Amino acid sequence: MKRRIRRLLDLLHLFETAVAGLALLLLVGLVMGQIVARNFFDTGIPGADVLSRHLLLYILFFGAALATDADRHIRIDLLTAWLPSRLLDRLYRPLLAVGACVLALLTHAAWRFWLDSWEYSQPQERWTVLLDLVIPFGFGLLTFHFLMDLVLGTAARRSMQ
Repeated sequence: MKRRIRRLLDLLHLFETAVAGLALLLLVGLVMGQIVARNFFDTGIPGADVLSRHLLLYILFFGAALATDADRHIRIDLLTAWLPSRLLDRLYRPLLAVGACVLALLTHAAWRFWLDSWEYSQPQERWTVLLDLVIPFGFGLLTFHFLMDLVLGTAARRSMQ
């Protein structure tokens, strides 16, 4: 069972790295192409601004998933300076559960928002709405990572690697 979970997590990590890296390369290439087109040809690349905004979302969500997988995501640590480490260890999983619930709610809200956007979008704008799928998918991916940490525990996940 552990081997299957490890294999799944390794494949997911590889997928997240590939998507984030590819999105970054495409963003750099698109922005450089836009600069060249505007400076030398007095024109821009049609749709480049919209596409670059969406590529930034892909980098953001998949980068956040990679950071969560490595347990290096942003935390709000106001109380950790005053709480004893033993209590922090006991609170770790309940706080992961709260985080997973919040992310699940954000996933649901993003999915409903995307469905409304799809339903009411103009046919010529549907390509941008398809790119917006990264928002519910990204929140879902973060939810999955939080749930994996909750079930396995960070120490258990690190020992599997």
